[in-house]
Amino acid sequence: MTLSRPLQLVRDTGTEADVSREPRSLLVHAAKAGDVRAFAELVDAYYARCLRFALHMLSDRSDAEEAVQDTFVRLHRALPKYEEREAFEPWLFRILANRCRTAGARERRRAEVVEYGDVPERPSAPGHDNAIAWREEIGLAIAALPTDQREAFLMRHVEDLSYEDMAVATGAGVSALKMRVKRACDALRLRLTEVSGE
Repeated sequence: MTLSRPLQLVRDTGTEADVSREPRSLLVHAAKAGDVRAFAELVDAYYARCLRFALHMLSDRSDAEEAVQDTFVRLHRALPKYEEREAFEPWLFRILANRCRTAGARERRRAEVVEYGDVPERPSAPGHDNAIAWREEIGLAIAALPTDQREAFLMRHVEDLSYEDMAVATGAGVSALKMRVKRACDALRLRLTEVSGE
């Protein structure tokens, strides 16, 4: 069994602003110089993507939204120190991953009952219930991964970061990240195979 089906469903959870590399670097430069509109455009460009990552890392939507908000507040404060020779996305994801780790620790301390995913309130089309059930199983399987594997899996297969960018974002070495992603894929494959009965 391959993970192309789960990844397709996981990646469908958010819309992203289509910002090309050149204008994005200009936005970062302008935001660093104090341009409030440029910073707002950066937030617009990355918000959905950051929220998608945070939702997969944390089991509570309000915690995920808070982690993303906190990420952009910290990003705004840190922008004057940002070295533009460093890639922006890994730098942003490093801040976001740290905020998710902090929120995750808080969540574990609360020991709340966990619910995954929002079920749409609309009549289901044929096969729709199966798609919802499969999406929930994917969410449960991803949430069951150890934090370091979940983070690496999401950065690589959902956010499409390169291993080099992941290394910048996490502080882990490329070989360690490859191993985390492999272990996450193996664990997901095993769990989803058991669920689907294949």
